Amino acid sequence: MRVIVAAGGTGGHIYPALAIVNKIKEKEPNSEFLYIGTHNRMEKDIVPKAGIPFKGIEMYGFNKRKLLSNFKTMKCVVKGYQECKKAIKDFKPDIVIGVGGYITVPVILAAHKLGIKTFIHEQNSIPGKSNLFLSKYVSKIGVSFKSSLHKFPSYKTVFTGNPCSEEASTIKPADKAFYGLDPHKKCVLIVMGSLGSSTFNTYLLKHIQSFKEKNYEVVFVTGKNDYEKIKQTKMPKNVFLFPFVDHLPSLMKKVDVMVSRAGASTMSELIALEIPTILIPSPFVANNHQYKNAKDLTDEKAAILLEEKDLEGNILFTRIEEAMDPIMQTEIKHNLRKLQVPKSATKIYNELQEIIDRK
Repeated sequence: MRVIVAAGGTGGHIYPALAIVNKIKEKEPNSEFLYIGTHNRMEKDIVPKAGIPFKGIEMYGFNKRKLLSNFKTMKCVVKGYQECKKAIKDFKPDIVIGVGGYITVPVILAAHKLGIKTFIHEQNSIPGKSNLFLSKYVSKIGVSFKSSLHKFPSYKTVFTGNPCSEEASTIKPADKAFYGLDPHKKCVLIVMGSLGSSTFNTYLLKHIQSFKEKNYEVVFVTGKNDYEKIKQTKMPKNVFLFPFVDHLPSLMKKVDVMVSRAGASTMSELIALEIPTILIPSPFVANNHQYKNAKDLTDEKAAILLEEKDLEGNILFTRIEEAMDPIMQTEIKHNLRKLQVPKSATKIYNELQEIIDRK
């Protein structure tokens, strides 16, 4: 299979794209790939490290506040569209896949114009503007949440789940000793995205000594932005500090409770691994989609919701104790199990194969 993949901007788009690539490689080892992403975002570093050929396109999102900057954006879209057409003609893919972010627009439109079969995947409960716009042009659409099904044309939309969930299920569990953890103690993992959250970090530092009294250990992943500042603070002995954790699902497999943002990929992983989680949605994302992601779980009593605006006093510690309760753990794990989508990446691979075979 010859595949062009487009996704960019955040890990929530990039890692599902890589999960799809890895599944195709597993099924068809001789497959060839070209990844088209934005020239200056995370994917320009992550994708080449994964050994996938990468083409960067200068592209920006539209800015509602700085309207004049949108003239430059439009020029980039037009230029990027032409670059994508040339890349597609040169590579001759069997299929072009878009996994979110504004970079997908010129890629999918160029493929459509050239008569190439296309597939897009929506990770969030509330679809992104790019995917909503592209839905009329693509061959098929995959969604991570059942609540998204009615937001796209029904005749070509399929509930696949998030491909990151299958990778999380099959990854080897971490060795707790690698992180300095006691294998016999319970563990809470706190991670608020790759860059972290300054608001949350400020709150937690103010109350960090409260962990001294607890009989569990804590892995606090600060994010890269605040790590140098936070590590100056003397931590309780049961708190272990890291700026970033590679292959996070392998560590997730060894924790008892998680405190997390409500990004789509993380949500799919905690569902797959049945981890009782306190979800603190980011209030700074488009369409407040993390809150809606979190509500999809909390409405099913499969997670605990704590909004960032409510971070005061000991509320986080109270929520962690709730999530540690054995009865609550059993209920949440049971409800998470009901939300699982087995072999999501395989489902997507099968859909791609069917699209290609329809040529």
